[in-house]
Amino acid sequence: MLACVPGRNFYFYMAYTKQPLDYPALIELLKSRGMTIADEAFAKEQLSVISYFRLAGYWRPMEQDKQTHTFKPGSTFERAAELYYFDKELRALLFTTIQSIEIALRAKVIHHVSLRYGSFWFMDSDNFTNQELFVDNLSRLNRELSRSKEDFIQEHYNKYSRNQLPPVWKTLELASFGTLSKTFENFAGNRIKKKIARELGLPQHLYLESWLKSISALRNSIAHHGRVWNKIFPLKPQIPAVLSNAWITDQSFDKGKLYATLCCLTYLEYAIHTDSKFKKSLLNLLRSHPIVDTAAMGFPVNWHFEPLWS
Repeated sequence: MLACVPGRNFYFYMAYTKQPLDYPALIELLKSRGMTIADEAFAKEQLSVISYFRLAGYWRPMEQDKQTHTFKPGSTFERAAELYYFDKELRALLFTTIQSIEIALRAKVIHHVSLRYGSFWFMDSDNFTNQELFVDNLSRLNRELSRSKEDFIQEHYNKYSRNQLPPVWKTLELASFGTLSKTFENFAGNRIKKKIARELGLPQHLYLESWLKSISALRNSIAHHGRVWNKIFPLKPQIPAVLSNAWITDQSFDKGKLYATLCCLTYLEYAIHTDSKFKKSLLNLLRSHPIVDTAAMGFPVNWHFEPLWS
């Protein structure tokens, strides 16, 4: 722990003295704090394949005292484990859907911008508004190319000069979702960006840019196996009052929680694939885990009556 004395330039540190504990000791620790563990063999198995610290993120809402970590009456290890496995299934579902949106965005950016600005528009600084971000994105693309073992990249360099990057339809295939979304946001051609946004059911590109930022933050959490259930996200998507396809009417929810980005994902996925099973799979997942508190994810009370979800 770090303590600071106001007006002074020195700090006091408290030494960390906690020692590692074996599974039986961890189980006894949880029980001493008020957690009910019906099946200790099950608890030991879960601790051995998930870890105490990761599972703690799922039983922390059950604590009645955050300092002593004592639990509310009725708190069970089994509930924490179910929340973990729900979150794991949710992350897998979201990752697949984000991948679908990423691929569609990549295809539209490459197609529309290349037809107007040529094969190497991503290398021309005049096509971008923020020069620092342009240099950073180009540097990231160069690193991805240098590491790539993709056949189409190796074949390109075997045939063409290495003094120039491959055309955009090859190079952007290697871009991460974050780099792709930043390239889109930084691109100066607002007319083309608006065209792409409208193909995705949005009235203008600023909404799409906002949604992409939020989706990218969510994707980063998923890629690092981070918890998404009951998490507060740093970026809040802009939520339009009305959209051309089925949308939400109640917008009183916390935009920093997962529900806001789930609405954006569901809307975009339908705009890309009208036969998408994402919404049905998400609703089925929620039904299969009735213990999950949807309010912790930002869902408003009557969310299931919204046009987007009905």
